[in-house]
This record gives sequence, structure tokens and C-alpha cells, in this order.
Amino acid sequence: MKIDVNELKELLLKVEKPSRYVGGEYGGAVEDGASFSFCACFPDVYEVGTSNLGIKIVAESFKRRGYTADFCYAPYKDFGAGLKELGIPLYSLGLKKPLGEFDMLGFSMQYELSYTNMLYMLDLAGIPLRRKDRAGGRYPLIAIGGPCAVNPEPLADFVDIVFIGDGETTDADVADAYVRQGGATEEFYSEISKIDGVYVPALTQVRYNSDGTVAGFDGITKVKRAIIDDLDGAVFPSAQTVPNCESVFDRSVIEVMRGCYRGCRFCQAGFIYRPVRQRGVETLTRQACSLIASTGYEEVSLNSLSTGDYPRLRELIKSLKSNLPGDVTLALPSLRVDSFDGDFAQDARKVSLTFAPEAGTQRLRDVINKDVTEKDIMRAVNSAFDGGYSAVKLYFMLGLPTETDEDLRGIRRICDLIKGAYSVKPRKKSLRISVSVSTFIPKPFTPFQWEAQASGQEVERKQKVLRDALFVRGVSLSTSHYYTSFLEAVLARGDRRLSDVIERAYLNGCIFDGWINDFNADGWRKAFEECGVDPEFYTREHGEDEVLPWSFIDVGVTTEFLLTERARAYAQKVSGSCLDGCRGCGLMSVCAAAKEGK
Repeated sequence: MKIDVNELKELLLKVEKPSRYVGGEYGGAVEDGASFSFCACFPDVYEVGTSNLGIKIVAESFKRRGYTADFCYAPYKDFGAGLKELGIPLYSLGLKKPLGEFDMLGFSMQYELSYTNMLYMLDLAGIPLRRKDRAGGRYPLIAIGGPCAVNPEPLADFVDIVFIGDGETTDADVADAYVRQGGATEEFYSEISKIDGVYVPALTQVRYNSDGTVAGFDGITKVKRAIIDDLDGAVFPSAQTVPNCESVFDRSVIEVMRGCYRGCRFCQAGFIYRPVRQRGVETLTRQACSLIASTGYEEVSLNSLSTGDYPRLRELIKSLKSNLPGDVTLALPSLRVDSFDGDFAQDARKVSLTFAPEAGTQRLRDVINKDVTEKDIMRAVNSAFDGGYSAVKLYFMLGLPTETDEDLRGIRRICDLIKGAYSVKPRKKSLRISVSVSTFIPKPFTPFQWEAQASGQEVERKQKVLRDALFVRGVSLSTSHYYTSFLEAVLARGDRRLSDVIERAYLNGCIFDGWINDFNADGWRKAFEECGVDPEFYTREHGEDEVLPWSFIDVGVTTEFLLTERARAYAQKVSGSCLDGCRGCGLMSVCAAAKEGK
């Protein structure tokens, strides 16, 4: 079946941004008729999903095996309601094929507040939400991947397969098994459960203690993360689709390296993407040239968790400038304060520069292993000011372990130092400092995964401390909405009992909760109440000997290492970067830096 877009003409004329739903993107042709069909589903709007590199890599991995791969994004409320009214199922953009006719739907879960959007997309496709309700029917395999998959338990009752770790080969390996076994048979699930990075929730059962904590697991009790060790040889799409409307990141994107050397104790990505793996200058240059040639973009973004740590960055920039058209600019969106060099940003538009000190005092930066000093901060901003920048964005967190009001007031001191540095020389423009402070969220597989999250009352008090301290000319302050941070923590550290809450929240109208104007706090509060679940159970401090909902998943970093890092945090000891010496996190056998004895 193919959806006739002409039948949607009247609806398209009524909705905001009809270009999200018509397909036909430049470079977006999709071939059908293969032995396996996959649709990469992104549970957010088109502009966000088309900016995501991960789903493009996964789709390419299926294409390289000779399979069909298409894309679908969450339609905004106006178009979703229109599809329901017309009785037309949600469809893929390339083939205009109903999602229910694919062999597998793979949802990229980047953010906990998009969980209900996955249910929304399944509902629009006419696919039962629960795995048990799909049993025996002709439905696609429902899979999830992405950073949220390291604790998939809140979504376990909805999905058939979870991909944990690097998906360049694992996802397509499952397709091979599906074709070989003739469908989703018991033999199929048994076979794929032996693949690193594949978790089949139906094959793992959870036991609980009388106090609600996890007692243990039965069935498959260990799932090992998939790790790609050679990024130069890994799948990467040499050509990419150009969206029909401006996307969030409207440019070509290359992945310079994966992982991070730094080990900031709050940062989940810094642990679940270990070890650091780099692409070579020649590979990156070839990829960038291919993308620019196939898309016509005039900007290339050099992405990683910390691009400034790429050891051949100057060589890479020189190579890119030599081989790309002269009007193509380079974007380096992830430079740390202590790795910033004005030369790296000389091609960028001199609008504003973003730094993330994370904490206002050296004491607290030591606690979180943010090995950045005031000297580093001032060197970076001075370099930026000399390069023509007149606006600085600073990111901090609130509610970090051991935080005091003095740590919060330290943010004002940093702003004063920056203002003083700017006023040393005559400048054409006045300085603007934007301070953004988010609420700390304890995440799985970090040294802070056991920590309690600050209560709403405490967060409100701390935000007032900040408002009073930063009531100063030239400085603007923005803070995060507490309940969204609270809900993110609940879902990040949740167990299977939250499946009921997520489904109830969806039925209560909770979709697009990642967008502040759409966030439905009342719908979530009602869902917890209706399901008899106390959300604060998940934001409390967890015991170090407690079995966690994700304890059966092995990302490579050991619990012993995380506990050691937690102890060092409370001792205010900096562990520093992996480049300063291996700390024995558990991934030594697959880490290039560890093998080299650094």
C-alpha cells in the first residue's frame, strides 16, 4: 500500500509546515522490494529528526546489506489529528508506506521526554502499543536505540528489541537473522539475544523486593554493549538527504571522534560512549567533501563530545580548507573552555560563543571532575574577544552533589571576571553574557547514578539565590523548568513499572513534552496518581549495594570504577582526563589510549 499525498491536500493546506509531511527531499529516493524493510523513526518533529546523524548512519547500515531503509518523524499535533480524522495511517516519507507494513521500526530515543511520542507514532500507525497485544499479529518489530537505551526498562513492555551501543552493524545483523529464520520466530529471538548490543526484553524477567527495589533478574541476566573499534572503516552515509525546510542543524555533519577523554562525573555520554575512537584526517576530509558535493550546504559541523580534544584538529582544519569550496565554513560546536583556540573559530560568524564551566567554584568543579580553572576560562574568553566576539553564553548546573550557596554565587564572580576582561580594551559593541542554569539529573552509568535529585522546594530556593546574585547589567539568566528535570530523572532511572505510567500519560494527552509550550505536567502527575506510582521513589538517593534497574546491562565501564569516582568526588579529588593516564574504567582492552600506555 502507498499513501496518496493528493488525498492529504486539504489537510496539508491547513497545517503548520506541510513540507514536513510530503517527502520528495533532494537525495531522499528510497528503493523498495528488498527482503527486509526498515524505517528509522525519530520521535520528534521533522526539523529535529532530520538533523540527527545517528539515524542516518543506522539507515545506511541497512542499505549496505541490500535492505530497504526509510525515515519517519513524529507529526506535530495538527497533522497527527488530521491523519486520525481521515483514517490514514502514519507513513514513511520516502516510500509513503504505512509504518505497519515495514519489517522493523527503529526508534531513536535521545531524550526521556520523547517516550510518549513513540507511543503516539505507534498509535497513529495503527500498531498496538504493548508487545503482548501485538503477539500473533502481522506487525513490525518495534526496536529502540540511542542513549536512552542504556536503561530501556521504562519502555520494556512496549518494544521487541533494544539496541545498546554502536549500531553500525548490530541493527543490520538482526535483519540478517530475521531473513534467515523466516520472521520473528522463537529461534530468531534466541539467535539475536546472543549478539552484543541486542537486548530482548521478553527474555529477561525482573524480581522486586517488598520495599519496591529490584531484587534481581531471571532469564538473560547480562547484555553487553556493542562497540565499534574502527570508525575509519565504519558505516557512514557519503550522501545525505536535504530537508524540505530548515532543520535545527541546517548543515553537513561529520563525526570527528566518538567518546570523551574527560570523565565529567555527571555526564552520561562521557561514560556510555567510551572508549574514545577517532576518524583519520583523510577519512573526515573525504566524508566532508562528499557531503558538501551531494547536499550543497555551505557549512560543515565537526561533531564529537569534545572536538577540541581531537589531536589532529589543526591538521584536519587545514585539510578541510584546502579541499572544500572556498565559501564553505567550519563549525566546531563542542569546544571545551580549556581547549578553545581563537584560530579554530576564525571562520565562524562572530555572534556568540558558548562555554560550559558547569560550576561556579573550583571546589565544585573538582567534585564533578570538570578539570577547568578560572585561568582556562579567562584565557578562552580573552581569545574570543580578540577574535571579535561580543557575546558569551555560559552553561552551569544547579543541585550538584555537595553544592553550597557559595558555589552558586561563584557564577557571579565568573561573570564579573569576564566583564572585566572585556572592558580592558575599547570595543565596538557592548558585552552580553547569557547564563543558563539547568537542574542536575542523576543518570545511569555515571559516578552520580546513586545520587538524589534536589527537591522542587530546594531547586526553587537555589534559583532565587542565582537571581539575586546575577541581577546585574549585561547579564541575563535562564533556568530550567523543575518538573521537566524531575520527570527526566524519573524516566532515566525508572524500571518496568513505569510502562503503565508512560502509557497513561500518553492517554492523558502528554506528547511533545520536550517542548516547554507543549509540556503537560498535569497529565504526568495524574498518570502517576492513577497508576499508584510514587515518582520520588526514583529520584531518591540509591544505595551503593542496591540492584539498579539497569544493572544487567554491561556498557564496559565497571561499577567498581564508578564507585571509586563517586568517592573521589566527595573527597574533592580530580581524576582528570584519560590522556593524563589510564584510570582502569574497565574498557582497557578496547581503548587505544590505554593500549598506548597513556
